[in-house]
Amino acid sequence: MKFKLPQISKLRTKFVRDWVEPFLVAAFLAFCIIRPLIVEIYKIPSGSMRPTLVEGDLIIVNKFLYGARIPLTFIRFPAFRRPLRGEVIVFKYPENPGKNFIKRLVGFPGEVVEIKDGTIYIDGRPMTEPPFGERYYYNRGRYGAEGEKIIVPNDSFFVLGDNSGSSLDSRFWGFVPYKYLQGKAMVIWWPINRIRIIK
Repeated sequence: MKFKLPQISKLRTKFVRDWVEPFLVAAFLAFCIIRPLIVEIYKIPSGSMRPTLVEGDLIIVNKFLYGARIPLTFIRFPAFRRPLRGEVIVFKYPENPGKNFIKRLVGFPGEVVEIKDGTIYIDGRPMTEPPFGERYYYNRGRYGAEGEKIIVPNDSFFVLGDNSGSSLDSRFWGFVPYKYLQGKAMVIWWPINRIRIIK
């Protein structure tokens, strides 16, 4: 009884079809569609958002909710909705757009922001509801000095870290242009003991 060995070219074709092609398709979807346009994973590098986020947390950021940005441009797809006050957002750091920052959205274009006696005031109204009423905000930096009333410019946001005593935020460097917005922080997915929805 004779056994016929399969031809090498047929084995190579089968390997490419069964393994290489699916890998290339998955890689394309991950790096060209999912990561830039849908969701991305970020690692928290500092304690500026404690206790909400701590160093080493891995978070999932929703990039399509606010209108995903087409890679290498500032062109955006239509947004499902605008950001809301109090949401934790990821954005390009205005003083170094190569870095991503994460803070809590506080002020919108045209609003007057003031920090007084540890409380944030928007257009003269104290922000005492959660999450703002649960924290003490310090008067620090050029845009957060005592008695300083800041008007948020057009197409920009005013953002603060939850750990006000140790956060490089809008109090120091100013405002986040809308074009630098990356997405909304949705979930802590690692480590296991910290899995939760980000509020």
